[in-house]
Formats: sequence, C-alpha cells, structure tokens
Amino acid sequence: MTTFTLYHNPRCSKSREALALLEARGVDVNVHRYLDAPLDIDALRDLAQRLEDGVPALVRTNEAQWKSLSLEAPSDEERLQAIAEHPRLMQRPILDDGRRARIGRPPEAILALVE
Repeated sequence: MTTFTLYHNPRCSKSREALALLEARGVDVNVHRYLDAPLDIDALRDLAQRLEDGVPALVRTNEAQWKSLSLEAPSDEERLQAIAEHPRLMQRPILDDGRRARIGRPPEAILALVE
C-alpha cells in the first residue's frame, strides 16, 4: 500500500481543502506540518525531484519574503537554500507518495496521485 505524506500548513485554506479531500476519500495520509518541522536542504532536493516542474515549482515566489531576498535568476540550489532558511517559501500543499509529488493548486490536483 502506498504511503502518502501531505506537506501541510493548517493556516492555508488550500492546504486545509487538500487534507479534507484526502480524508473524504479515506486516504491514509501522514500530515507533515513543515513550518513546525522544516525540511532540510537534502529533503527539499529529494522532494523537488519528485515534482513535475522541479525546484522552481517548490518556491512561493509571490511571497514578500522571497522578493526581499533579491535573487536575480536564482539557481536551484539558491532556491532550495532560501526554502531551507525560510520554510514559509515552500509551496503548499504538496502530496508525496515517495515516487511522485503534486502541488495542490488547485487542491484537486493532488487527487491524480490517489486515483
């Protein structure tokens, strides 16, 4: 049986919607509250490799904190380092099955991994 991990921020409405979708379908999911237990750079790198669009998709570039870093044409490593230092910059929610990961924007996008 597949083990799913939801990288979750309970203050985010999209993240709450994604969790509710999974619960409604009876999906057994481990909830990782990444702001309480941030991922280190190696874990972020591994997660990004499972995302369809890789490292760039992992970053919330619309956040003021990202803009304050003033990174022009950042490398993947610079992006990962920024997320490791500022976990709020990580896109949310993300569902991960250990082989593939999907960003839940919209929340229904995560269902591709469970259906």
